[in-house]
Amino acid sequence: MLKLFDNAWMSKYKDEWNKDPYLAKHLKTVDFSSTIGYGFPDEDSPRACIVIENGYVTKAGDYKGQQLNWDLRAKETHWKEWIKREVGSTGLGLAYTTGKLKFIEGDYKSMIKNPTMSSPFIKSFSAMGRI
Repeated sequence: MLKLFDNAWMSKYKDEWNKDPYLAKHLKTVDFSSTIGYGFPDEDSPRACIVIENGYVTKAGDYKGQQLNWDLRAKETHWKEWIKREVGSTGLGLAYTTGKLKFIEGDYKSMIKNPTMSSPFIKSFSAMGRI
């Protein structure tokens, strides 16, 4: 079994993201590029990150001090819960408002109000669920 956010897990996440017809292709149409970190709230830095260039993940693996546009943190139990079952906008909104999902970097409120960004954000959890 792969360990959450280790290099092998992140490599699979990259593959799932890039082959998802909605995520990569949709984000390419809006020229989306970003660096997103993933980790746990009790740690100083994220465990891992992905680099997205024009919608596609070009790098995925350990966080090594990269400048982040987004830094998402949650307890491991919460990550696993969201990965196990497909979580929608209501579930993610509730996770954010209750503090289960923390945005150390990035603006959740402005992102969720923008359908160009909110739908892919939700779909990114579906890609995690296919690992």
